[in-house]
Amino acid sequence: MIGYRPILIGVVGDSGAGKTTFAAGLARVLGVERTVVICTDDYHRYSRQQRAALGLTPHDPAGNYMDILEQHVDLLRAGEPILKPVYNHHGGRLDAPEYVVPKPFIVLEGLLGLATPRLHNAYDIRIYLEPQEALRLRWKFKRDLEWGGYTVEQVAASLDDLKRDSQRFIAPQRGFADMVVSFYPPADDPEESGARLNVRHILRPTLPHIDLAPMLEAGGSGGFELELARDIDGRPVDALHVFGRIAANGAFRRLHDALWSQMAAPGAAPPLLGEYRASASAVKTSPPLALSQLLVGHYLLTAAAAATLSEEDFA
Repeated sequence: MIGYRPILIGVVGDSGAGKTTFAAGLARVLGVERTVVICTDDYHRYSRQQRAALGLTPHDPAGNYMDILEQHVDLLRAGEPILKPVYNHHGGRLDAPEYVVPKPFIVLEGLLGLATPRLHNAYDIRIYLEPQEALRLRWKFKRDLEWGGYTVEQVAASLDDLKRDSQRFIAPQRGFADMVVSFYPPADDPEESGARLNVRHILRPTLPHIDLAPMLEAGGSGGFELELARDIDGRPVDALHVFGRIAANGAFRRLHDALWSQMAAPGAAPPLLGEYRASASAVKTSPPLALSQLLVGHYLLTAAAAATLSEEDFA
């Protein structure tokens, strides 16, 4: 057993929402040497072929070892290692399990990470990714065709069943999130799906407090905006926008440096953030994605500091 209580981060969203990409950036912000990233989709009970025969989608908890995932999250939170199952997304096979030792930060990303009370109560911070639906479908088709081993016909044929189970099992998890992150294209380019996307962060009161004033000042006008908005349930929330044009108006570097200076030790070099796979052979960088990863990292480090103080108080 390790000598500290790890900080657990849940990253949840529908298929193709960008969970793996977002989690990889968080690991870089927090430090890859002190972060372990776990895909909760590894807890699929069946292979892709078996699911098809049973008429199950990966979104259905019945096709996943939810009880084992709950046990493993409890063990990780207690600082204990686990023997994690492995689902091979290239072909949908079940591979040999993997021995995972917890680190100070544990990012769990996948479809059903907040699907039970035991799970959504285990995390220090919970993130729900909710890109514009047309954008998510473009991302999903690209991923499934280029890396998942699917055909166009297979992806198209699965959409109705996935939509049904997304509404039943994935979307309700949004209500437990501390932050909802929504990428959407600019009005002048509705087909944009990469570096020029805008992103909206719904900041709920359950997040730890951080001072956003330095970032708002660094963002200037046109690149960064905080507004009081209404969530889908009518509740008032803070909504923080980062606009894709931020790279062109010079505010990106100011914002990036303002965020990093609040998080890192003096003189520490910032990591490369905002990377996403534009194609099978091309990796590109999105400034709004980079700032989103930094912002969430800032909240996580604040939560970690609070957890350390709390444990010292009870020592």
